[in-house]
Amino acid sequence: MLKRYPSSTLAVTALSLVMAGSAMATPIKHYTLLSGNPDGTYRIDPQHTNVLFTIGHVGITQFTGCFDKIAGSYTFNAQNPGKDRVQITIPAARINTGYVLRDVHLRSKEFFDVKKYPDITFVSSKYVPNGKDTGDLYGNLTLHGITKPVVFQVRELGAGNVSYLPKPWGGYLSGFVATTTIHRSDFGIDAYLPEGLSNAVSIKVEVEGVKK
Repeated sequence: MLKRYPSSTLAVTALSLVMAGSAMATPIKHYTLLSGNPDGTYRIDPQHTNVLFTIGHVGITQFTGCFDKIAGSYTFNAQNPGKDRVQITIPAARINTGYVLRDVHLRSKEFFDVKKYPDITFVSSKYVPNGKDTGDLYGNLTLHGITKPVVFQVRELGAGNVSYLPKPWGGYLSGFVATTTIHRSDFGIDAYLPEGLSNAVSIKVEVEGVKK
């Protein structure tokens, strides 16, 4: 015959087992950004770099998509920002909104016209620090065959040696986030203005680079 124990006794026993297990477990370390020197020239890692865009949809909400391929390089010099350089190329056909028919429409002549204008490019002209880890990146954005000056707000995240990652991802890495807002009509993309889609498009670039 099974011996019955009061529910309070069972609860205390269970709590004791949980606490004992916690005491024996290895403490989990907190995720922290590396704080090494970011100076140097880096190749952009396309598998860990994102280009996101957000646009207003029918006056109701916002919608975010991305470009799932990016190539380029950047040079960062904290002591001499005048030597900073950024060059990025994005195939316009690699637009990805998670819906195939919409992506086909966006690649058409009504929007990006990717057959005529296959690449989106950004080439920097100067970087002006405005804080310990922040600054403004000036340059020229070429989109839909039109080149216009833009300014990205840049925030340095982390830098350091990551030796446990295999090539081509491991090595000395650095990371930045850059944001800006453009008006698509400035680049000749004016479909569904003004009621269907907003003219203002917010852009966010999350960059991870491997030091050359």
